Order: sequence, then structure tokens, then C-alpha cells
Amino acid sequence: MGLMKISTYYKERGDSVRFFKGDLQGFVASCLCEELLRILFGIAPEMKWKRLVPTLTAFIRYGKTANVPEEIIRQNEVTCDDADILLDQIREYRTKYKEKDYFVHPRFDVVCVTTLFTFEWAVTVDTINFAQRLCKNKDKVFVGGIASSIIPKEIKKETGIQPIVGVLDKPGILDEDSDKIIDTMPLDYSILSEIDYKYPTTEAYFAYMTRGCPNKCKFCAVPRLEPKYQHNIPLRQQLEVAQNRFGEQTNLMLLDNNVLASNRFEAIVDEIVACGFGRGAKYIPPNPYDIAYKNLIDGLNDRAYVRVIVELYDKLLSKCSNINICKDITVRDGLYSQIMSAECDKFYTATKEAIVELHDFIAPLYKKYAYRPIAKQRIVDFNQGIDAREITPEKMRKLSESNIRPLRIAFDNWKSRSIYEKAIRAAAAAGLTDLSNYMLYNFEEEPIDLYRRMKLSVDLCEELHVTIYSFPMKYHPIDNPKWFRNRDFIGKRWNKKYIRAVQAVLTSTHGKIGRGKQFFAAAFGTDENEFHEIMMMPEALIIRRFEHDQAKRERFGKVAEYINSCDSLTDEWRKAYTSLTEMQRAIADQIIHDNHFSNEDIAVDDPSVRNVLQFYQIQRVDH
Repeated sequence: MGLMKISTYYKERGDSVRFFKGDLQGFVASCLCEELLRILFGIAPEMKWKRLVPTLTAFIRYGKTANVPEEIIRQNEVTCDDADILLDQIREYRTKYKEKDYFVHPRFDVVCVTTLFTFEWAVTVDTINFAQRLCKNKDKVFVGGIASSIIPKEIKKETGIQPIVGVLDKPGILDEDSDKIIDTMPLDYSILSEIDYKYPTTEAYFAYMTRGCPNKCKFCAVPRLEPKYQHNIPLRQQLEVAQNRFGEQTNLMLLDNNVLASNRFEAIVDEIVACGFGRGAKYIPPNPYDIAYKNLIDGLNDRAYVRVIVELYDKLLSKCSNINICKDITVRDGLYSQIMSAECDKFYTATKEAIVELHDFIAPLYKKYAYRPIAKQRIVDFNQGIDAREITPEKMRKLSESNIRPLRIAFDNWKSRSIYEKAIRAAAAAGLTDLSNYMLYNFEEEPIDLYRRMKLSVDLCEELHVTIYSFPMKYHPIDNPKWFRNRDFIGKRWNKKYIRAVQAVLTSTHGKIGRGKQFFAAAFGTDENEFHEIMMMPEALIIRRFEHDQAKRERFGKVAEYINSCDSLTDEWRKAYTSLTEMQRAIADQIIHDNHFSNEDIAVDDPSVRNVLQFYQIQRVDH
């Protein structure tokens, strides 16, 4: 969101903005290819160079196939004189890449990098150090975001860049001559369409209605990221600006960190409802082709909207190829022929001019065959969750006036179970039955307390006829120099084996625990004893539980995908482990808790202990 606001800021200053997410080596190869194309078109304008963009980009970056340039020239029957010039240019740009010309002659006037979590330290530092060398002026390299706000000294130490801490809530932060407050500027949603990566949350407005949090929880970074609590940021204008530029969106994604703490909470809900997101709200989505074409004509972001329109062409072709949707074969054939003739089948071959030429032909076809003006349900999501301590029946009833789904409530420790349970019951009483929670673990509690919290949620689902998805989230120190470079922190009441066991179970459940006692019992155990057993179980046996545990297969009525491969390996481990004496188990447990099982690690004298430890050497593929 920070980069989306910065994009708006610079475009309003009249600058050209480019967004990128991904492999920066690939990015600079792509930039060099764009420069090369301009030269090649100048020499041989009759050739369809854009068709060769993937080949040329790959050659610039890798240069693995020495005859690629020659093949390009030969296949296009270029005259000998031009061929030599073209080959020299293509090879020159391969040399430019190898010799890092993009560092020697930087192409960008300003570079802005956002940082995410501290445990992504290595890739964060590498990205900043690479990106700043693409800028002509080091003083115009700006780094901000979460990690930069939490550990700014370390960012400065390893990159030489003094990062921006917190939000861009004052004028002149990026440019001294500007009186704009960037944090209040509209988001440029168009930049998200410039890249190959597709964000999981789409068709949504992104907004804040409050900022910060009055609590000072020890494990939380919010007080440093947003130190000042803002009780109300008007929503309507944020949505209207986005709607006018990018079309009306389906959902509303609010990233407030503690909306219930606001003294304007009722007014906030009233505005959400007034903006079209009340209980049961629906709307008819606008025609995406009309929006994309208008933004292309307006020059809002040609790079993005050429991509968008080519994707819409693909959708139209797919719809028209379905005889149940389009029965006219001449339409199907004509559509394909027109798009191919205009070279608009790929985003890297399509041009704005060609899209404009196709518009009168495409627009009515898209409206007839691909656009479905069917009412869709609208969802409000307070994505960061709400504070159970602030919940009252009155506030919950007020919140239920919006079409919130899911209602996210943190449940970070067992001591707060009465507060959490009261919140869930208030939600159910208000008719909010689609719920989820975030569950911190590896912090100050015992592992068994995580099990108790998950089980309480499952029990409440059964009693109240609601659905609660639990998302266990591993605690990691956010500013300790020993830990921000990795994810290896182990809480004082946890151990490496228990951490890996929880992660192994979550791998099988796709990171969440849902409704249903049988599902939960199969994942984490029917009772606390079974939970401890699963935590101590060899990882390979956790991942493919029902292929190795005859008793569990029978109990839960499961049939493994490959029935012939089923065995009783878990029973063998269980028998060997429970047969150990108290002294033997103490020796085994110490090694198991460390979660290292090389031949040297398990080289103990006691054969019974060694036999148990050998089960932990089984790899997932060995079963």
C-alpha cells in the first residue's frame, strides 16, 4: 500500500513510474531488452521484433545458446549488411548485462523499496543493495516498510541507506519542495497489473479507518509502525477516488490494527454500511473491459492496461470457444483472426495503438459473451483482526450491521480464554457465524496451551453452530540482532521438535484448523496425551499419518490414497518408545527435542534408545 500511494504521488508530479516485484536480475534483463528493441526496430522496422522478446531477454540474461542471434536473423531473411549490424547490437546487449552496465549507467532517478518481515533479512538486504545501484543518485533511494521501521540501524549498517521509519505522514519526506502528505493519498491500484505476480487478494478496496493501537503488547510491532492512534479516517472519499479511477470493487479490505478501540467506532460502522457494505450487501460489477480501455486511453498506466486487456482478450476467446456460450463459428474465427493479426495475443507484442484499432470490434463482443452483470455478494474484512478485550455485545451487534466475513479475533494465550469465549458467544448472538482467529505460539506459554486454545475453538463451533478457522502463528522476535536474520528462535517453554511437529501438522491442514471435532482430533489429537504423542512422533509419520497408523485409520475411517503402501510403522515406533525405561526416555527425549538425527546425533550406547531414534531418520519419501 505504501508503494501504491508513492506511485500516485510521483504521477501527480508528472513522473513516469514503474513497479516491480520479483527477481531483479530478470527485471534488468527485461529493461535492457526494451532498449535493444528500440535499436532493432530502427535498423529493421519490418521485422516482428516483439515476438522475440522472451528469446532476446533470455539471451541477454543467460547467453547459453550461442547461435540464438544468428537463428533470429536467419529465420527472418534479413539482408547480410543489416544482419551483421543486428547481430552486433544483440551481442552488445548481452555484454552490457554481463558487465553490469545497468549499474555503471543507472536508468532511474528515484528508487523506492518496501520491506516486509525481519526474518526475510537476507533477501531484503540483497534487494536494497541491488536496487540502489539502479538509481542515478543514492540520495534518492528510499527504503521503508515494516523491517525498516523495526530495525532501522541494521538496515543503515548493511545497506548504507537511512530508512524511513513509520508512515509517510508529513510533507516533504521524499521531496523537500512537496507539501503533499503521501500517507493520505489515493492508492494506485494499476501498478499491481504491471507484473506477472498475482496478489491473492483481488477485486477489493484497500483502506484504513483507524491507525495504530493503544495497546503495547510485548510481541507486537504496531506501536513502532504506527505510534499514534487515529480514531477515524473517513472512508467514503478513499473509495470514491478508487472507484472513479479503477471501477467499483467487490470487497473492502480494512487493515486497521484495533478498530474497536476507536471512540468513533459506531460512526465507522455507519460509514461502512453507507458505502455499500451493509449486512447482505450485493452489487453488480462493472464491465472490466470498459474500465481497462478507458484507463488505457487516459494514459493512466499503459504498461499495466495493455497487460490487462490482453488477459481480457484471452478470457473472451475462452468464452467464445465454448459452443454453449457462442454458437456463431464466424464470431469465434473472426475474433481469433483479428487478435492474431493485430499481434495482441501476448502482452509483449500488443500495443496501445493496436488495441485502439480493435476496440470497436472487441467491445460489443466482450459485453455480449464475457461480461456477466450478475449481482455479487460484498464482503468486509478487518484483516488484522479485532481485539477481544474491546468486544461488548453492543459493539458486536453494531459490527454485525456490516457484511463482515470472516470476523477475525486474536486468541494469543490461554489466560485470556474467558475473554475470547465471551467474544465468540457475543459474535454468535449477533448472527456472526463465520469466524477465524490468529493464535500466537512459541512465545511464553507451554505447548499444551496451544492445544487447549485450538480445542476450545472447536468445542465452541459445535456448541454455537459457528465456523471458526484457527491460524496458529509462530512467534519470532522482531528486533533482536540474534534472531532477525533467521527463523530459528525457540521459546523458553518450546523445543525444536515441537515447533517442527506443529508445522508438520499445519502442512497437512494447509495452515489452518477448521470446524469439526474429528478433523481436529485427527490433526492434533483427541486429548492432551495424544497431542504430546503427536508432538514427539517422527515427522515423516506425522505428515502421512494414516498410511502408517493402523489404529488411527480404523478409528477415523480413513483409507490412504495408496492402500497397498499402508503399514503399521507408527505402531512400531509407539511400541518402541513406550517400552523405554524412565532413564532411557530421558536420554531419547533430549535428542528428540533438539530435532537433529544424523548418525552422529543418535550414536548412543543403549540399543533400545538407538532403535527408537532410527525412526526419526525416516524421510518423507521413504515410506
